[in-house]
Amino acid sequence: MDVDVRSRLAALPSVHAVLGHPALQGAPHAVAVEAARASIAAARTRLLLGENIDVDAVVEDARTRVAEACRPRLRRVINATGVVLHTNLGRAPLAAEVVAAVHDVARGYANVEMHLDSGQRGGRLDGVAGPMRQATGAEAAIAVNNNAAAVLLALTALGRGREVIVSRGELVEIGGSFRVPDVISAGGARLVEVGTTNRTRAEDFARAITDDTAVLLRVHPSNFRQVGFVHRPDRKALVKVAAEHGVTLVEDLGSGLIGAPPVDGMGLDDERVELALADGVDLVCFSGDKLLGGPQAGIIAGRSALVQRLRKHPLYRALRLDKLGLAALEATLRMVAEGRAGDIPTHRMLAAGLDSIRAAAVDLADRIPGAKVVRDHGVTGGGALPGRGLPTWVVALPDARCDRLLQQMRTGEPAIVARVADDTVRLDPRTLMPGEAAEVAAGVKAARARCEAMG
Repeated sequence: MDVDVRSRLAALPSVHAVLGHPALQGAPHAVAVEAARASIAAARTRLLLGENIDVDAVVEDARTRVAEACRPRLRRVINATGVVLHTNLGRAPLAAEVVAAVHDVARGYANVEMHLDSGQRGGRLDGVAGPMRQATGAEAAIAVNNNAAAVLLALTALGRGREVIVSRGELVEIGGSFRVPDVISAGGARLVEVGTTNRTRAEDFARAITDDTAVLLRVHPSNFRQVGFVHRPDRKALVKVAAEHGVTLVEDLGSGLIGAPPVDGMGLDDERVELALADGVDLVCFSGDKLLGGPQAGIIAGRSALVQRLRKHPLYRALRLDKLGLAALEATLRMVAEGRAGDIPTHRMLAAGLDSIRAAAVDLADRIPGAKVVRDHGVTGGGALPGRGLPTWVVALPDARCDRLLQQMRTGEPAIVARVADDTVRLDPRTLMPGEAAEVAAGVKAARARCEAMG
């Protein structure tokens, strides 16, 4: 190491000196110490690589690190991707009145497990069960923290130590390595596969039932669709088989649509919770944050005696919703039960017509220099409605450095998430919340400026 390098290394500020700089005054001490140490270490590495580093650069780097460390990890994002139920962005956005209900419960105490009229202890699911019965006709319902938990609870409480029969064509894996065989195994049940990958009939289930069979499981295909020479057992036929043999039929309905589809002609009767229950399915499990348009939750609806068995199982306590989730779910279900599902953002986005989307795209494009309005396709997302695209109009931004622009948009305030197609950054107004168009235009302008400054 030559003398010049040694002298410059010796000139690097100490942690104490960095902490004493006015730029870091008022920063949380532990955060500032960690940032100062990291900045000094980074400067030392860069000096050894031949770069010139001064004290001001070290302090500025430490200030930037402190600001980033103090910024909340989970924060608001504007979804301009056109993916309505974007799993990485938290799936369904909540309706304004649902947000208000959560705020009201979050800001103080709430009667989570108390009947206010008597002062006695009450059930934490009372607010969910009522509107669920009204919306679906279910005898009873409970909610846990997601649909994977709902399926796990049902299979553990009803099938532990016994057989669960599933079609080979429905032994699916969805996001996060959630595999149906693994869930059955985790619940302590034994998997019995019937049929083939592409064709399974109700008779296959009937032939496989033994005295040790507890559950027939019908599984939502989620992220894929089978086409061609395929056959899936008819729901009513499975109901008949289950009834004749005295076993329970559980359907993992996944996306959990309640009521009429947001868009006419989508052919979603097989997704509707109330129709599955009307057909005679004993228990239906589905998500709260997909087509229902509510918070993350796993809902189990169906026969009262079976629901009570699940509620009394020790696993339920480990999986149950907290007061904020309960408030959001109750408020969402009340909107559906009262016939106001169209006011839920997910439903509004899915039902948006091409004319209104194009008008919104034109308005947004007029705010952004060089933008063009073009036809495109979005998707529902979240494993819901696989293979069904959503025709749309988008704002296309031609840019030779699309990835850099995307990155600068994501790291802006607020963060804006878009996508790239045909060498253009694309902004889909379908998934923008009211009032966000102006923020998107300003965010694109700021991101472009940062890209120019980077050279």
